Amino acid sequence: MKFGIVIFPGSNCDQDIIHVCREVMQCETRILWHKDTSLQDLTTDDCIMLPGGFSYGDYLRCGAIARFSPIMEKVIEHANNGGYVWGICNGFQILCESHLLPGALLQNKDQSFICQNQYLIPVTNNSAITKSLDLKEPLKIPIAHGEGRYYAAPEVMKELKANDQVLFKYCDENGNIDDASNPNGAIENIAGICNKNRNVFAMMPHPERASEDILSNTDGKKLFESLLNLVVA
Repeated sequence: MKFGIVIFPGSNCDQDIIHVCREVMQCETRILWHKDTSLQDLTTDDCIMLPGGFSYGDYLRCGAIARFSPIMEKVIEHANNGGYVWGICNGFQILCESHLLPGALLQNKDQSFICQNQYLIPVTNNSAITKSLDLKEPLKIPIAHGEGRYYAAPEVMKELKANDQVLFKYCDENGNIDDASNPNGAIENIAGICNKNRNVFAMMPHPERASEDILSNTDGKKLFESLLNLVVA
């Protein structure tokens, strides 16, 4: 599997993801500029990454302008053809604005930027990035966002649950899912979801910031390993 990392004006986690994909996971990695109109040699067997940051300064709404970047036409086409697309933080917001994922990311409940280590727990193995995860093991993954409160209308929530599209929920260190462990007020503690076809997935926490021993945390690496193990299998 190869990775393609999209860089928008205002992206600030692109180099982190490039490093993890290229150096840590030892995968071929392509850099995709927001004005590009081609995915280079990437195919539907490969994964497009939308990194965190503040694309276009978060003007209008987070991800609202990035959604109309030239490269996004190709990203949407890639997703519709069955290719993997993975959005992290601002990438999650862009995928919702692009309607590749349902719902929206709203301002945090306390209207403040949150930057901290956060526990989350996978709630399904039915996705490429959660396939290999232990559903009883909380993961400590950093978060850093001001608009990370996931929201979806009741009918959308019903569909998400019926289709097993919720991937991660915020929890405490023991795996308890409650209001006290919800950092931003996300509906039902949701931290990550996927689409119906299970090839587009996104999350607010940053697994790329928890993928090396030098950081004293490799919980995030498990998600990249899960994706690669599934492809190899």
